[in-house]
Amino acid sequence: MRTTITLDDRLFMQLKRRAAESGTSVSRVVEQAVRMLMTTPTPESDAEPFELITFGAGGRFSHHNVDRTSALLEIDDVERHARPE
Repeated sequence: MRTTITLDDRLFMQLKRRAAESGTSVSRVVEQAVRMLMTTPTPESDAEPFELITFGAGGRFSHHNVDRTSALLEIDDVERHARPE
């Protein structure tokens, strides 16, 4: 398949040099580089799959409505700044 790509001038000169050294074409060097890139595992594929660990039998996490952010902030302030009895 034919395609057109835009390369930095310095990179293109490096490609031409590499192609000349290996006795092949610039197109072949680009193809080899792309193949190598596509077969190299990405960091995400090397990572262990994430598993969420939960405890308990389900139910509500809190008796507070977590959709009401302002109420949660107020509760947090009251708990944080309450005077010990």
